[in-house]
Formats: sequence, structure tokens, C-alpha cells
Amino acid sequence: MTTYSSSLLQLLATRGYIHQATDAAALDALAGKEIVTGYIGFDATAPSLHVGSLVQIMMLRRMQQAGHKPIVLMGGGTSKIGDPSFKDEARKLLGDESIKANIAGIAKVFGRFLTFGDGPTDAVLVDNADWLDKLEYIPFLREIGQHFSVNRMLSFDSVKLRLDREQSLSFLEFNYMILQGYDFLELNRRLGCRLQMGGSDQWGNIVNGIELTRRVAGAEVYGLTTPLITTADGGKMGKTASGAVWLNAEGPEGFTLSAYDYWQFWRNAADADVGRFLRLFTDLPLDEIAGLEALEGAEINRAKIVLATEATALLHGREAADAAAATAAATFAGGGSGEALPSVSTGGEIGVLAALVALGFCASNGEAKRKVAEGAVKLDGEAVNDIAAVITVTSERKLSLGKKKHGLLLP
Repeated sequence: MTTYSSSLLQLLATRGYIHQATDAAALDALAGKEIVTGYIGFDATAPSLHVGSLVQIMMLRRMQQAGHKPIVLMGGGTSKIGDPSFKDEARKLLGDESIKANIAGIAKVFGRFLTFGDGPTDAVLVDNADWLDKLEYIPFLREIGQHFSVNRMLSFDSVKLRLDREQSLSFLEFNYMILQGYDFLELNRRLGCRLQMGGSDQWGNIVNGIELTRRVAGAEVYGLTTPLITTADGGKMGKTASGAVWLNAEGPEGFTLSAYDYWQFWRNAADADVGRFLRLFTDLPLDEIAGLEALEGAEINRAKIVLATEATALLHGREAADAAAATAAATFAGGGSGEALPSVSTGGEIGVLAALVALGFCASNGEAKRKVAEGAVKLDGEAVNDIAAVITVTSERKLSLGKKKHGLLLP
């Protein structure tokens, strides 16, 4: 592993965040002598980000921890197009009101990870609609378009993938990389931004922005990407059998996840992922992480509980994390229920299939039927084998799917 002189790059390197950098030595020197302002962009295509975006949020947190200034760039403008990078088809176009609502939902999460304010290292949140919505087409083409080579744009993997598959790439989507490059130029002009960060799939877009900013503003700016975060089995981070792991605990149905379910997601990490996830997604010191990572056999479960509790505390607060851990201990070790379990009010009775769907254990009645038929469903510890079963609820009852999903049915 490369050793850096600045606390910023050394922190990012030792925690496992660095995949590529455009000029690591120059960025390292800059970060060692002055406060670096850096940004990551987040398009508002849903009312919540999911855990796949968490590594980017943590990158901004690490910037601030190392004494530098993070910018959260909301894509109020670019969300009207949608990033085509490595997508098989165009995103559904969103209207202004939907985008505004999505930004409001997404923005809530950042306050958990960053300190916002007017200080030199305080985070700021900006929206690229502030400048993209005001662009005039012909002046923009003359000032900015001349700096982009179509030949080079066609060579980027994100574009070639669609073209090689003979899948349509609209002119609207093709403009996305120009607008993202323009974002870096605007942030450099407005806020003195010197660094753009993002996932490895954003490398081409980041390089475009760097070259544009150098040509138009004459500024030396830098790019840094994170590795693609996958699980030990090769799966995509944040995707589970039951759907995306959302970061919002409150919001529109289908885009939320309770603190307890979030805790469970981390508790269920594979043994091989624990050390890496502790470095990326918690603030625990590296020596403590090394000790937890060295645990073997059943002892590794202690490390998973620490991972789950520390990751949940960052997003939901220490009290909610401790409550989730206590609920899990009561549920799995003591046979109790625990107050943080997901629950649903039944009005006195509910069908078993409806209960499984209402608790979020199954996405549909069809899936619920299969789980009952497989013998995976239990009510108060007893197997439920009848898909037509109606559960009478006069007091709190516990419904379980497999060994890891438990919920409460309330009168």
C-alpha cells in the first residue's frame, strides 16, 4: 500500500477507499499544505439513497475528519437526464416536483455523517440545478461543447457498453457527461473546489470534468475514485434478496428501512467482509478493527455485532443502535421479542400472507405462499403450514421467517 504524507490520503488509503487517482502525488502535496475542497455528486432518482452509496458518504466524512471541506452536490439538474453509465436502458424521466421531493428525502441522511455550517471545513450542500437550469443552449455549446471530443466520449466504457449491445443511447443521455464535467468547473469557480470523488464507474466523467476545468479555468484539479464495493460472494453492495437496503428510516413506502432491519443487514455480513466493512463503514480505530478481524469461528459473530452496532449508530444514532442490538439479543438468545422489531397493527386479525408482506418479509403474496409451503414461517415459535391461515391477534404475537426475520403482530 502506498504511504502518503497528508492525513487525507493516508486516512483514505489505510481505510481502503482509494482505487484510482489522477495525480496522487500532487493531491497529496496539496492536502498537506492547505484545506482541500472536494465533492461527490448524488442524483435524486429516488426518495432515499441506499447502502450502495454509503461508501461515497463515508468518503466525504473522512475528508472532514482529516480537516478538509466536503461538498454534497445534489443533482437537481442532472437528475432530469439520468446518468447512463453502465445502465442497460435510459432512466425514467422525472419531473421537477419529484426531483425536489427526492432531494428533500436524501438530504436528511447527510446531517448524520457531516457537520454543516459556514466554517472553513464545514460541509455544504448545493444543487446543480442552480446553474444547469439557467444555461442557454447555444452559448453553452460554444463555451463548453468545443472542449469535448465525440470520438473520445464514444471510447468510454460506460458508452461502449450500450453501443456494443446495440442498446439505444439517446442524445439526451449522451449529454450527461458534459453536464457532469461542467459541474466541476462551476464548483471550482464558485467554491474553489479542487477534488472530485466518486465510484470507479465515474472515472470517465471525473476525467472529463478535470480536463474541462483545466482548459477553461486554468485550475489544477484532481480526481479520486473508490473501488467497486462487492460482498465476499461477489454480490453488489446493498442488494439483498428482499430488495435494496435504504438509508432513510422514514419516508415514502418502499424507500425506507427501520434501524433494526439496518442493524440486521450488517449483522448478516459474511465473515470475510467484516474487517473491510469495519474500516469503510465505522469510525473504530484501525488497531481495534485488526483485533476484531482476527477472531475466528463462532467468535467472529462478536465482530459482526460490533459492525452492526457501530454502522447503525452513525446513521440512526447510538440509542437506536443499542436498542437494535438489545432486540436482536432478546430475539435470538433469549427467545423474547424486543421493542425494536418491525411491527404491524392488525385490527384483531390478519392473514398470514398479508402479515408477511406487511412486515416487509416478502415482496408479494406469491413469495409469501412459497415461504409458507417451504415451512419457513413460524408464529410464536410454531410452524405455519396453511397459506390460508388467519391469525387472531388479541395481544402481541411474533411472526418469524427463517432464523433471521422476526416481526410483531399488534392488535
